[in-house]
Amino acid sequence: MDHSRETRVAAAALATASLLVATSACSGRRWTETEQGTLWVVANEGGPTLGYSSTSGVTLLTDAGFAFKDLNRNGALDPYEDWRLSADERAKDLASKMSVEQIAGLMLYSSHQAIPAGARGFRPGTYDGKPYEESGADPWALSDQQRQFLTEDDLRHVLITTVESPEIAARWNNEAQALVEGIGLGIPANNSSDPRHRTTASAEYDAGSGGDISMWPGELGLAATFDPSLVREFGRIASIEYRALGIATALSPQIDLATEPRWSRTSGTFGEDPALATDMARAYADGFQTSAGDRAIGSGWGWDSVNAMVKHWPSGGPEEGGRDAHFGYGRYAVYPSDNMKDQLRPFLEGAFALEGPTGMASAVMPYYTVAFGQDPSGENVGIAYSEYFIREQLRGQHGYDGVVCTDWGITRDETAVDAFSGRPFGVEALSEDERHYRVISAGVDQFGGNDDAGPVVEAYRLGVEEHGEEAMRARFEESAVRLLRNILRAGLFENPYLDPERTAATVGQPDFMTAGFEAQLRSIVMLKNRNAALPLEKQLTLYVPERYVPERVTFFGRPIPASSGHPINLDIAKKYFQVTDDPKAADAALVVVESPDGGPGYSRDDVEAGGNGYVPITLQYGRYTAEHARATSLAGGDPHEDFTNRSYQGKTTTAINTTDLDLVRDTRRAIGDKPLIVAVEMSKPMVFSELEPHADAILVGFGVQDQALMEVVSGGAEPSGLLPMQMPADMRTVEEQHEDVPRDMECHVDSEGNTYDFGFGLSWQGVIDDARTARYRGRD
Repeated sequence: MDHSRETRVAAAALATASLLVATSACSGRRWTETEQGTLWVVANEGGPTLGYSSTSGVTLLTDAGFAFKDLNRNGALDPYEDWRLSADERAKDLASKMSVEQIAGLMLYSSHQAIPAGARGFRPGTYDGKPYEESGADPWALSDQQRQFLTEDDLRHVLITTVESPEIAARWNNEAQALVEGIGLGIPANNSSDPRHRTTASAEYDAGSGGDISMWPGELGLAATFDPSLVREFGRIASIEYRALGIATALSPQIDLATEPRWSRTSGTFGEDPALATDMARAYADGFQTSAGDRAIGSGWGWDSVNAMVKHWPSGGPEEGGRDAHFGYGRYAVYPSDNMKDQLRPFLEGAFALEGPTGMASAVMPYYTVAFGQDPSGENVGIAYSEYFIREQLRGQHGYDGVVCTDWGITRDETAVDAFSGRPFGVEALSEDERHYRVISAGVDQFGGNDDAGPVVEAYRLGVEEHGEEAMRARFEESAVRLLRNILRAGLFENPYLDPERTAATVGQPDFMTAGFEAQLRSIVMLKNRNAALPLEKQLTLYVPERYVPERVTFFGRPIPASSGHPINLDIAKKYFQVTDDPKAADAALVVVESPDGGPGYSRDDVEAGGNGYVPITLQYGRYTAEHARATSLAGGDPHEDFTNRSYQGKTTTAINTTDLDLVRDTRRAIGDKPLIVAVEMSKPMVFSELEPHADAILVGFGVQDQALMEVVSGGAEPSGLLPMQMPADMRTVEEQHEDVPRDMECHVDSEGNTYDFGFGLSWQGVIDDARTARYRGRD
């Protein structure tokens, strides 16, 4: 047998062996191979560990004593299979070998996939034509829909939502990878996720135990620490957990500058300040993408690396009136101060200018918005359709050569201005095929939420008609190289498989849970502490009133019935205090509420009453009339509307959860002059003038566990968080601020004379004034 270039034969023959050991003493062979169930693991001496499935038909090739996977099963070592070459060399070779249909599949990013798939609701799935519950399928089995888009549409980028457990996620990953390894050129799946490290408020933290995944404060909470090094550490830990789940791309961070305080997606940002958001964006991407030590493959990339897809270029923050572009009523971002420069800073100076060796975030997602009036040509289209914002600005002026992926569903039709449907803003007259072609022509590489390769193949045909086969083939290969590069650098071509037991031991391990809990403690902001009401002495008697949550509708339109109950886990509270339902028997009261839910800014009831549908988004609890709103909107127009003025001046609204203010007031009356502590779960800025006078102390959290709150209330941890955004004095200052300008509001001043401005926070000693405030509180 020729050991200098050996081809291993039949996978069936390999399956009969329990262990194959190859030693360097045997004719220069520099690899060993072991069997793990249906997987073979190959350790190259001084090189990467390979993994392949005995069911895929892939065999091994050797060269210079090293082992390589014969992914296209042609018996020859092709450049893209040679792990000694650079990711660019390998990607270019593979792209040149791919058919148009295969590249079209690579340019797809799947719709949301749950593991296992549900029978109803958002993106249902079946197993052999049956709902999961009736199918008898394993929870890690591939659904019919997943098998179809992986095999028939050549899709290789899968967006994973819920998973039943980390172990099941690992087994599902192995099923998917084994399937695609045996197809065509053997291109592995690049699985991805939206942020999944959020807390379960009622969950108990125990330093000695782990969980399904470590729990960290939301992105606003990370920003409230004002500590980029903490965010970098979050990225490092999160990337290890992601890779253990089979996830190699994060659809994060969201680095839109939250300069419009009413925007519903503020909670997912790093706040409104350009300097802070820039530093946090850089730290996040560095943490996620960098592998170190023996986990590195090259240029900082490796087995712990997760591609960071930053969003949303060029910032979706300045939405007019705070309405969101998931809907036609929020399609327009406006720039009354022509301040695009600040909006771009988290991208250009942060995510695209990393301190670590990976250099820049490897992918970016444009938002749905129309950046009204910002294209010098006068065109107003969604960002992904805009040659000005993608090809001229992002690619040209700023030299970005990473993957650009559309947000989900931009090529489908919009069915109504308030429907959760397609978002082809500004190009409604084009067919779906033409929309895909327009996006590709603008310089975009990938289509979010599209499982069907057909329109992409048709876009190629349209390009051939206009520019010829050679030019269109070159354009497709350009995108293919970018997409393949991100898969290669993460090591997925060498080994995309997971050990489910190791996954279960890695995800949510105790030290990761501890790091997340400590970050939660550091994210809590204390705004008020009259007469040193906090901390409360442990084991005093605490009154925690029940909270009424009115009926409401989710972002996706699903109704949620009204409910009542204690807003925190009383079993956890009782570890710190005696808890009572009798305010007269209490030493103090703790009221837990949410910041005002001012609605989406659009009302079907207003339309039916003869209005234009546009209503105020309020940041206060009580009744609000928009007397100071613009008489004429800065932007407007939709195929489903026969007007362009979206003004809501003079209209009245009330926060959905106005009962939270009633709860604070009622508790003050019930508790008398005893200390009243108010804890606010905050998703965006709020007007404190209604609530603050009733409270002796105010704590703000941005997605923390009840136990973290109790630690601060009881003095087990000292508050150190700072506001990552301004708290407005009233709604007039909200209406008169400019959507594109940070920190331009008059801020609330409380009974103690403190101003709730960006960077404000209290410790037990008083107003925090440290290196963080020195760096970020001033204007640059």
